[in-house]
Amino acid sequence: MNSHEYTVAPPLFSFGLNSLLFTVLAILPLGGCASWNKPVLSVKETSPPELLGANQIDPAMRERILHAVGQDAQERALRDDLKQHPDNVDAAIRLTKTLVSRKRPHEALQVLDSVLVAVPGDLRALNAKAVILDIEGRHDAARVLYRQALETEPGNQMLRHNLNLSLAFDATSERSALARSR
Repeated sequence: MNSHEYTVAPPLFSFGLNSLLFTVLAILPLGGCASWNKPVLSVKETSPPELLGANQIDPAMRERILHAVGQDAQERALRDDLKQHPDNVDAAIRLTKTLVSRKRPHEALQVLDSVLVAVPGDLRALNAKAVILDIEGRHDAARVLYRQALETEPGNQMLRHNLNLSLAFDATSERSALARSR
């Protein structure tokens, strides 16, 4: 009988010891998380600049980052608006201005081409496209668009003014090219 109790007793004893050891080891790390005299949750708020480490970022860099993020959001919103309303000339012109300011005139021309498919002959879209062509130095193509728009509305002073500027730009660039070739 004694030998039978001996074979059963050690496993029960070791199971109890193992459970006790596991419990102690589990409680020890958790004990460092709480203290008797401190609240469990912190009520002190961390200000956003401290939280993000923004006080270590150069203010000019922070401004450029915020400006770029804002522009990207604006560009996405305008593109979304144009997807829903492909004939929205106002959104197209605003997006075009944004793209040109970011030195992406090729994309701006694509936007205007899409709008001109939806609203053929729109004077503002034709004018905007011609202006971008002038910016790119493609004065002949720009003048074709100005004249096309002026056929529809001959008294439009903005179109006439832009056509005259295009002619002046082209003359200036021709004189500069002649001077460089000499």
